[in-house]
Amino acid sequence: MELVRQPVFLLLMTSAAVFEIFLAVPLYFAGGDEPKLVKNSVLAVMLLAGLFGAVLSASASLAREIRSGTALAVLSKPIGRTQFLLAKFVGLALALMVLTYVNLIVALLASRMAFDAYGSTDLVALSIFAVCLAFGYLMAGFSNFFLRRTFVSDAVFCVVLMVTVSFVIISFFNNKGQVQEFAKGVDWRLIPASLLILFALWVLAGLALACSTRLDIIPTLAICSGLFLLGLMSQYLFSQKAHAGSWWASTLYTVTPNWQLFWLADGLDTGGKDFYWGYVGKALGYAVCYVGAVLAAALILFEDRELS
Repeated sequence: MELVRQPVFLLLMTSAAVFEIFLAVPLYFAGGDEPKLVKNSVLAVMLLAGLFGAVLSASASLAREIRSGTALAVLSKPIGRTQFLLAKFVGLALALMVLTYVNLIVALLASRMAFDAYGSTDLVALSIFAVCLAFGYLMAGFSNFFLRRTFVSDAVFCVVLMVTVSFVIISFFNNKGQVQEFAKGVDWRLIPASLLILFALWVLAGLALACSTRLDIIPTLAICSGLFLLGLMSQYLFSQKAHAGSWWASTLYTVTPNWQLFWLADGLDTGGKDFYWGYVGKALGYAVCYVGAVLAAALILFEDRELS
């Protein structure tokens, strides 16, 4: 609840959702690969929004509390540092689940709205989505003005609700407003692809939380961005040398998170209509092991951190 009350969280969630819908609106003239381009782009937006969301939320959840003295007040109660840090990660993971869920629903809508050179912009779906999103903000404004509730947190949950409602409504109509089979044209393979991105965001959240035990938001963002870029190139930089027997390459290849393991966009084009659940399970195991190691390192850094 603390994280979803941050205005930046609402701004990030809304802007990512709107931009994903925008990616399915223009005509790209990509030689028949427009739907492929839209799917790859929405997954990239989902990953990038989660990167900023993980870093900003981790810094707001831990670094700011250490700086303001809230962490010291909490730890003066019968609460250990391990419990405090793990609770922070669980809250961060749940907030990222909310963010990824909204991005997933919008990505499914974008896959339904994408068209090639022989199609046209789905104005019906675009209008329904815009009305539902605006209505979600109006609901939050109503609860804030008349019920004296927090606007940002209510807006987050209203947007989650109305984005889901818009997906259900749009799924019953085609781009001409005619009734069709439910969710016709939706690429359901985006679900396992989005789950893999969520696992990657959990790893990023663990790294950001470990950095936040010692650093503020800007250094944390710089380190996590550097690890993100290094992880994208780890297959190229360290894999061949590690298989050749180089101990330093093997160590760096093990320590550096391999983000390519969580990227399934290429499989959406080369594979069939399967859901890749076996691979998703293996990726979950990798993410759990890596998050466990990162949280252990974060606990070591947090144990002797001076909080006064």
